[in-house]
Amino acid sequence: MDLQLNAKRALVTGSTAGIGFAIASALAAEGAHVILNGRTQPRVDDALARLRAACPQAAVRGIAADLSTATGVAQLLAACPEVDVLVNNLGIFASVPFEAIDDSEWFRFFEVNVMSGVRLARHYLPQMKTRDWGRIIFISSESGVCPPAEMVHYGMTKSAQLSVSRGLAETCAGTRVTVNALLPGPTRTEGVAEYLDDLAKQKNLSFTEMEQQLFSSARPTSILKRLIEPAEIASTVAYLCSPLSAATNGAAIHAEGGVVRSLI
Repeated sequence: MDLQLNAKRALVTGSTAGIGFAIASALAAEGAHVILNGRTQPRVDDALARLRAACPQAAVRGIAADLSTATGVAQLLAACPEVDVLVNNLGIFASVPFEAIDDSEWFRFFEVNVMSGVRLARHYLPQMKTRDWGRIIFISSESGVCPPAEMVHYGMTKSAQLSVSRGLAETCAGTRVTVNALLPGPTRTEGVAEYLDDLAKQKNLSFTEMEQQLFSSARPTSILKRLIEPAEIASTVAYLCSPLSAATNGAAIHAEGGVVRSLI
């Protein structure tokens, strides 16, 4: 299927690895002109090399900028003033008891996971409305509707993304600009794999045994019963970025393996 993304300018934040890299790769394969983003130039350069090796025809460039700060966002916007597609993928997570999360961590998580996307959307959305076409995707999480006890601050930011996404979509009424959120479930990213590997070592289990325990105890409602592959998330995002998804606006799209027991 042709997703009609040829030559569309697409910025994917936090895209040097994991879900972000998979999204950038999927969009590049569809002919989009992709802008990768990471905090450091070596990480960006490495991601560019990997993407070009996998997709030699890719039109791709990279911008190193720390989007957890207003200064970093301004740096990126100076280098990339216009896009047709914005994928707010940048995010951090950590398993911390609620009582141990101090004020600085609450604010840090909000700055990285929420304000990075808010600041970028505030710049790009008016342009999209002027051109009467654009796509903004917030990569939220099933934790946004099922906040986990072991990382309440993370769940809070993912809920906030859902609210921001729907609110921005409301401002696009009558235009060909859409704003949506995607809710992945537990995904085999580098960070998740490292987290589970550490837990496995603590419990003297293999990685496979730890993965099975995750879905039997922490995420028992999962229908998939395994970690989602980043490419499986990326294919859904690529569709939402496409002109073919014109009727999907203000939505929270589930790609979480059935963890959330809901009919909507």
